[in-house]
Amino acid sequence: MTDAGSACVGPGPCDTYKGWLFKWTNYLKGYQRRWFVLSNGLLSYYRTQAEMAHTCRGTINLSTAHIDTEDCCNIVLSNGGRTYHLKASTEVERQRWVTALELAKAKAVRMMNNLSDDSGDEEPSSQSSKSELHSTLKNLSSKLEDLNTCNDLIAKHGAALQRSLSELENLKLATESGDKIKAVNERATLFRITSNAMINACRDFLELAETHSRKWHRVLQHEREQRIRLEETIEQLAKQHNSLERACRGAPNLSSGLKCVSGTTRGGVHSSKRDISDEDEETEYFDAMEDTPAFITVTADTNHLRSVKSCSSPSVGNSEDGDFHDSLRDPLCRMPRSKSTRRTRIPDKPNYSLNLWSIMKNCIGKELSKIPMPINFNEPLSMLQRLTEDLEYHELLDKAARLESATEQMCYVAAFSVSSYSTTIHRTAKPFNPLLGETYELDRLEENGFRSLCEQVSHHPPAAAHHVYSKRGWNLWQEITIASKFRGKYLSIMPLGAIHLEFHSSGNHYVWRKVTSTVHNIIVGRLWIDQSGDIDIINHKTKDKCQLKFTQYSYFSRDIPRKVSGVVTDAKGKAHYVLSGTWDEKMEFAKIVESTKTIATSEDKQKTVYETVPSTLIWKKYPLPENAENMYFFSDLALTLNEPEEGVAPTDSRLRPDQRLMEIGKWDEANVEKQRLEEKQRAVRRQRETDAGEALEEGKDFQGYQPLWFERKLDPVSGELTCVYKGGYWESKKKNDWSMCPDIF
Repeated sequence: MTDAGSACVGPGPCDTYKGWLFKWTNYLKGYQRRWFVLSNGLLSYYRTQAEMAHTCRGTINLSTAHIDTEDCCNIVLSNGGRTYHLKASTEVERQRWVTALELAKAKAVRMMNNLSDDSGDEEPSSQSSKSELHSTLKNLSSKLEDLNTCNDLIAKHGAALQRSLSELENLKLATESGDKIKAVNERATLFRITSNAMINACRDFLELAETHSRKWHRVLQHEREQRIRLEETIEQLAKQHNSLERACRGAPNLSSGLKCVSGTTRGGVHSSKRDISDEDEETEYFDAMEDTPAFITVTADTNHLRSVKSCSSPSVGNSEDGDFHDSLRDPLCRMPRSKSTRRTRIPDKPNYSLNLWSIMKNCIGKELSKIPMPINFNEPLSMLQRLTEDLEYHELLDKAARLESATEQMCYVAAFSVSSYSTTIHRTAKPFNPLLGETYELDRLEENGFRSLCEQVSHHPPAAAHHVYSKRGWNLWQEITIASKFRGKYLSIMPLGAIHLEFHSSGNHYVWRKVTSTVHNIIVGRLWIDQSGDIDIINHKTKDKCQLKFTQYSYFSRDIPRKVSGVVTDAKGKAHYVLSGTWDEKMEFAKIVESTKTIATSEDKQKTVYETVPSTLIWKKYPLPENAENMYFFSDLALTLNEPEEGVAPTDSRLRPDQRLMEIGKWDEANVEKQRLEEKQRAVRRQRETDAGEALEEGKDFQGYQPLWFERKLDPVSGELTCVYKGGYWESKKKNDWSMCPDIF
């Protein structure tokens, strides 16, 4: 739409066309007036002309777009999954835009096709790449001239040799000499033929390389330009995000209003995004296709329940004492613990601002452990302490140890595996990467009946070994390697390694692996975490199995966010229990009284229908402490993990100086200390590599780094090499003898 005051420039030498159009947003708001700019084969739009300086609402590439006209005033642009429905004020104005779009598309297609043909040279985007190209072409030309010179010389000398041999053959010499000269002449002929073939092959190769070098250079140059354009766009978005945050902090009423909205809306970040922008079709959502459940659960009728209870043995609450049944049903029933000696708060998190994109833009595709990150993105806990935090709901295992039914015990093990994710819902900060040889102990034997020990056993890849002993009837051990990739818009964290749990009295041995964690909105927007994937828990003694599914978040799904569902089956495949809930709030379980496969879906597949007794709450998340939002959203347990304690090993995470400085709010000093520790670790690694090289030269055996408290063994259950606790730590602590510990801090 063009009106007085708008700037509309017709297509011409500047290749730019600007003006007002109406753009379809959604069914509630219909068409909205937007300012469109067509330039360099890209159509971008803004709410107002003033926004051109700082905020682009969307862009579509015309080189692969389809242009269609619905009626006298409408234009439809589609490019893959993105479609713009536009409307001009008049048919004449619509035709002007269509003409400009078609011309821009034709030019964009020609430019793209030029990347694949053999004609024309493109100008490099920078002086350095231009000089590099000239240098490369100059070297190739020089080599080509050398080959041509060699070709001429070989041809010249070969012809002279041929003539000389022919003259000798014409001389009247002895018969024997003539035969020899004839044989030499034949060999010279063969040499000439072979040389010519070799020269021709070299010429063809050089011509082919010279032909394709231009094409390869143009492709490379195009990728460089695309990367620069992408970096500039995302950097602009990051700056806009920072300015919006500052503006939001500067407006108290607006900030409080947004907090109320995010605090009362489930799936908070997505709701706030829809409130802020009216460009609803531009909002990004994940997994739009709803994942249908593998089974359906219904509660059996009352008469059926009475008959089942009267003829079946009790399944819930099998215990050694009568009143333990009630404690099982109360997930908030904690074992007694002394909280008076544990701290309940840490210093508030300082308000530091940082340009994330300036650090992350060159790290796309890299392992998270190899990205040099300042402590501004950390929380004052190490990965070893985060691993220990999985024991937040250890009471579930204490209760499970007293159960006689293996399938019911599996329910509590499954709830425990889910509970370890409840602390991550608001924890978007990154824990400190442990130094090689760093340890962390959590001795709660008197308070909670267990003691835990972690050690960083490998640096690349980063791996931590963990062992827990509980005097209430169970042992837990694991070796976890964190594989992570930064993908630009999100960060994927894939824990690798098996978790083992064994109960003393029954000998039931459970093994499972963690799911993938994804941190979204790395560059722009509010960070939020999702857990997705499957957990298969197997009891290797009884062959019972529990399949848990963590449903990936989808805006269009009718399911509750962060949903977890699962079924417990025995060795014969018979289902006994159904589990349901969310990984951030609670889990319930229900005993199955009957299962049928009688419902066919639209894909002609059958779904299992489970009739169950009413669900029982098995686990519920503890509320966060007061002021948790200013203390990194730590739980009660997390607040105590970095509390200084006497008698721990000198390699304990509590003694790490950069982490301690960060906790007390001295972030600048913590960054300096972090760099010192990392450089010290690199120096030790270089020395170890030097020693290994010298030992190899001398023919001696060199033993690489060996963990201090763990040793690598073949696990008889999983068949994998894993680090298991070899003993000695708690004995050394009792004697206060840490002479064997390395100096890592």
